[in-house]
Amino acid sequence: MLKSILVYCGANAGNKPIYTETAEKLGEYLGKNKIQLVYGGGKVGLMGVVSKAVLKNGGYVLGIIPTFLDKLEVGNPDIQEMITVDTMHQRKALMEEKCDGVITLPGGFGSMDELFEILTWGQLGLHSKPVGILNINNFYDPLIAQLDKMMEEGFLKPENRKLLIVESDIETLIEKMQNYKAEYHPKWLDNAKI
Repeated sequence: MLKSILVYCGANAGNKPIYTETAEKLGEYLGKNKIQLVYGGGKVGLMGVVSKAVLKNGGYVLGIIPTFLDKLEVGNPDIQEMITVDTMHQRKALMEEKCDGVITLPGGFGSMDELFEILTWGQLGLHSKPVGILNINNFYDPLIAQLDKMMEEGFLKPENRKLLIVESDIETLIEKMQNYKAEYHPKWLDNAKI
């Protein structure tokens, strides 16, 4: 059961209205379905859009932000809970700890860093949570093609390629995440820590 979803997304809104519109719909869905939003704590870009929509629809928002970003006044003062940490590494580890699954919206370097790190942790068996991409406006088609190329060329195992759930519809993505069962968990990692 997904009670808490971590959303990775841009601190920018992108240059097409569909990105903002879909981020708002995701926040609305989470709020109405009482699924807690865990995110980077920002009030700007798609981060701000998702968090405001969750709040507007009666949901709960947990933000996790490093001190240096909070000092730049990009933290969202309107959310119910904000945890301030010292480093980006602490932020990513705590966000993973506080969620039941992950959705990535369009974004830049930060979103890609977070997505690939959480996939790598899943590949290593450090978590067994569902990781999804909301492929708005075919934004992630080139990335998906690259993942398939990595598999074809022997750099990514087919079972690890399956760690990423890709959908363009919010409800379909979350339904697939609800039904996700991790296939790979090496026993030697039972005592490992992220």
